[in-house]
Amino acid sequence: MFSKILIANRGEIAVRIIKTCRRMGIATVQVYSEADADSLAVEMADEAIFIGPAPASDSYLVADKIIDAVRQSGAEAVHPGFGFLSENAGFARRLRDEGIAFIGPNPEAIEAMGDKITSKRFAADAGVNTVPGHMGLIETPQEAVTIAREIGYPVMIKASAGGGGKGIRVAHSDADMADGFAAVKAEARNAFGDDRVFLEKFIVSPRHIEIQVLGDKHGHVVHLFERECSIQRRNQKVIEEAPSPLLDEESRMAMGEQAVALARAVNYDSAGTVEFVAGQDKSFYFLEMNTRIQVEHPVTELITGVDLIEQMIRSAASEELAFNQADLSINGWAIESRIYAEDPYRGFLPSIGRLSRYRKPDEGERADGTVVRNDSGVREGDEISMFYDPMIAKLCVWGPDRAAAVAGMAQALEETHLEGVGQNLPFLSAVMDQARFQSGRLATSYIADEFPDGFHGLEPDGFQTDVMIASAAMMHAFQSARTDAPDRFEWVVLINGIARTVSLDLGGQGLGVRLDDRRTLLMTDADWRPGQPQLSAVLDGRPFTVEVKPRPDGYVIRHRAARERVRVLSPEVAGFYARLPERKPPDMGKMIISPMPGLMVSVDVAAGDEVKAGQAVAVIEAMKMQNIIRAERDATVKSVGVKAGDSVAADDVLIEFA
Repeated sequence: MFSKILIANRGEIAVRIIKTCRRMGIATVQVYSEADADSLAVEMADEAIFIGPAPASDSYLVADKIIDAVRQSGAEAVHPGFGFLSENAGFARRLRDEGIAFIGPNPEAIEAMGDKITSKRFAADAGVNTVPGHMGLIETPQEAVTIAREIGYPVMIKASAGGGGKGIRVAHSDADMADGFAAVKAEARNAFGDDRVFLEKFIVSPRHIEIQVLGDKHGHVVHLFERECSIQRRNQKVIEEAPSPLLDEESRMAMGEQAVALARAVNYDSAGTVEFVAGQDKSFYFLEMNTRIQVEHPVTELITGVDLIEQMIRSAASEELAFNQADLSINGWAIESRIYAEDPYRGFLPSIGRLSRYRKPDEGERADGTVVRNDSGVREGDEISMFYDPMIAKLCVWGPDRAAAVAGMAQALEETHLEGVGQNLPFLSAVMDQARFQSGRLATSYIADEFPDGFHGLEPDGFQTDVMIASAAMMHAFQSARTDAPDRFEWVVLINGIARTVSLDLGGQGLGVRLDDRRTLLMTDADWRPGQPQLSAVLDGRPFTVEVKPRPDGYVIRHRAARERVRVLSPEVAGFYARLPERKPPDMGKMIISPMPGLMVSVDVAAGDEVKAGQAVAVIEAMKMQNIIRAERDATVKSVGVKAGDSVAADDVLIEFA
């Protein structure tokens, strides 16, 4: 077994690897860029070695710097995590030539599976179901249009070297193909240094299901069942679970057997994932094989009890697998929610900045029988950098069945609090609360289906309305009691345009909140004091946690996906509010503003140009993704405030119309 391992990665996956190495008694070496000098991974590792500037192309992607760090530290092996050099066959081969163990599959397996065109040929030869498509390289948009017509729209445009949801577009028409082909080639060239593109048929209403495989250097290969990864946006996974609510034992066995057959065909000897697109009828087709550990691996660990990072290390050290397929079984259900620094209210656009607050739910087993796990690479006060993926944490919950796991995840999301950057907690909570998700009727189009006009939160249900009224009244009573001490208060609470008369009874076993519809709510076990961003309590026997932000006449309160301005007023003041005119929002229709911080890749219009609704006018790059900015209406350009190469902040004015 190795005595020292170098981690050629950063953030959450680096922290995850360090935790397993500590348990195994293996020393760790963490490489870091300028942006990560004060990171949690650097703090946790036994040694840390600086490898260059913040851009990954100058640090984490430079093989020479990684190998120099290995020599400097005396590490015997390198764990690449995911992304960066994890699926670079040349890097794995160089390590092997240098006598350094690569904690991942052999270079030949990476080479065979890393190229999506070659991997599909291997899959077909191994008897694995494959999606109809054109496996040859495509050079021009015109050639792509011709091939797409032969396959039949819709067609998926994919970068051969792609991964992580990057380098993928769906074309529904010739026009989509012309725009998408160029965008995919550009993204692939920038993200992977390889702009080769291929096409495949896009399965309508598909599900994304993947099989976790594990092999050793002695010819043994097993699968650890499936993960459902259908909740995606921009082809990037957001919520994953294991097992899949779609599969039965027969389809699970068939999919697992095909994944193992493919792994054996390429002599696979580490942890890897065989990804399938599945129809609602349980038909399935090979998509690709990821020759690395996956972001969503914790849900597999939670249902099988197998530490996949440990097994990768043991395989790289030439140990045999200590179990066979018959030893593996599914125990319970696990769900993972990826918490991202992004603004769901603005199309999930990336957000950067400092985490001024970060409160995590308590990890471990809970009274309701669920287990909470939170894998994160950042702490309160850390910076979310524009140079890397904006994931903050992977919040995972295990339950004895799917319903328990969903309920446990909803509660854990409630208890998580973030400030300083945009974050997707409200969206994740919305999904957990939706009847469709709870029923397991999933598809990769789920977000587009359920939120066709974007995410704007959900209206509060009856319980949430009661929670907001009771919470606002309780906080107001607490504040008032600091200067006065009556045993009863009476106010008007304005919420969602409706005025409710509320009176409070203090003392006894809790706080009695009497409403004008003759109901009395009982709030107990309240945990809040002025300045706290969260209030936790039990309302009529049901525990809850809300996010609270004070305002001059009340609070903004969020419970899961419902967010409301709640005013607590005297009856006299409430009368004045009823007569106030409604403020109209400013007219922004003549401007295009930057939806995110980023770098202007191109500006395609000039003053005086006529543009049509839907026309592409600029491209912004953020978090390694290119985002096309389009005109929302026909107009004449009055002025252009930016040029290619400029850095812009969210809400900067890019273009103004006459």
